[in-house]
Amino acid sequence: MSYFDSASSAPLHPVARRALQASLDEGWADPARLYREGRRAALLLDAAREAAAEAVGCRADELVFTPSGTHAVHAGISGALSGRRRVGGHAVVSAVEHSSVLHAARAAADAGGSLTEVPVDRYGAVAPAAYGEALRADTALACLQSANHEVGTVQPVAEVAEVCRERGVPLLVDAAQSLGWGPVEGAWSLLAASAHKWGGPAGVGLLAVRKGVRYAVRGPADERESGRSPGFVNIPAVVAAVASLRAVRTEAEAEARRLSELVDLVRTRVPELVPDVEVVGDPVARLPHLVTFSCLYVDGEALLHELDRADFSVSSGSSCTSDTLTPSHVLRAMGVLSEGNVRVSLPCGTGRADVERFLAVLPGAVAAVRARLAAPAAASPGSPGSRAPAAAAAESPEPPEPAAAPGPTGELVVDALGRRCPIPVIELAKVFGRVPVGGTVAVLSDDEAARLDIPAWCGMRGQEYLGERPADRGVAYVVRRLS
Repeated sequence: MSYFDSASSAPLHPVARRALQASLDEGWADPARLYREGRRAALLLDAAREAAAEAVGCRADELVFTPSGTHAVHAGISGALSGRRRVGGHAVVSAVEHSSVLHAARAAADAGGSLTEVPVDRYGAVAPAAYGEALRADTALACLQSANHEVGTVQPVAEVAEVCRERGVPLLVDAAQSLGWGPVEGAWSLLAASAHKWGGPAGVGLLAVRKGVRYAVRGPADERESGRSPGFVNIPAVVAAVASLRAVRTEAEAEARRLSELVDLVRTRVPELVPDVEVVGDPVARLPHLVTFSCLYVDGEALLHELDRADFSVSSGSSCTSDTLTPSHVLRAMGVLSEGNVRVSLPCGTGRADVERFLAVLPGAVAAVRARLAAPAAASPGSPGSRAPAAAAAESPEPPEPAAAPGPTGELVVDALGRRCPIPVIELAKVFGRVPVGGTVAVLSDDEAARLDIPAWCGMRGQEYLGERPADRGVAYVVRRLS
């Protein structure tokens, strides 16, 4: 079995396992007590805090441990906004932040504040100047992830932090995906992270708040963790989390080089092996272990199950794997293909043989899903318009004629109402050969993913997307045939 989803949760590092077992015997007592067992626990907690602060790049008295990374994010946002409520209640975030950041920021806006989401480019990166334009006189807080959790793009944190510093606005950085690879550069004000992202145990987060940042705890507080994270600290888990952070940092430079080469192999080979694939995220300014791609005419959930049967555990931001059946907010903000989305995030120690086996399995898995969906023959890799590989073509049944009829203006209308990703795009592709050059086709759909996937299909096929218009039911997405 090959586990390729470390961006969700990394396997427990061996150092964390040993530290957890060792500290269970010494770190169970209340560190606030003065008797021998309490003093031992306090020594363990203090040593862990010092080591974590060194890794983060802050003072020990600026860092607290929390029950999770999400808790750290929520506490950081609410505390900073509360501490600066006299300035105002406006917050600025990027459109591709982790859901924990967006949930906390939107909750604050719903409670009487306001929120601005900064757009990103097609790679998923923000422009520092865009943050400058979003900051206002009443801006109390800005938030920016250090690296994106879905596509791996590294954000210009240092530049954005400088823009915020010049305007007197604190910047909270969600460093969950990058802290295991190194400290976050720049004059950030608050930082949150989660241990299970770097190989520590789940249930441990950390929150750093620089001295001088106005911060007020919202809700009940106690004397523990500077009042910022109430409740009894899980000292053995904290010790294991910090031990694993130090261990992965020691290995980070060599592992980053090695895993980056494997990711480059995936980025290069997948478009060569699989027809109609879009690799997303910045090819250079990215995390070393993560690559994401989307496959046209593919149901994301079906593809994940197909890969799971082949002993590969991967993740997806596809709407097809979501209970809400809406596209990933990250892919939507980037404006890229969302269907058939696969995120591969390699844990430390992954070997080239595992990646080579994944590349050998992937084409058949994609072809099998497309065959079950009766998708049209995809273009061969590197040669748009040619037929799909023989194996895939042999498996695929002759697709049935989709429901399509001329509209009142002669425009071909495809009814894909009530059908979910990737069916609207598949139906478009099946009828497109009947559209004369210069003619148009309108796809009726009530699937939110169509808003991304139909324009993406046009870009991949060299056709013109004319936009959308309201329909009696759903939305009509209009495409003009250019060739």
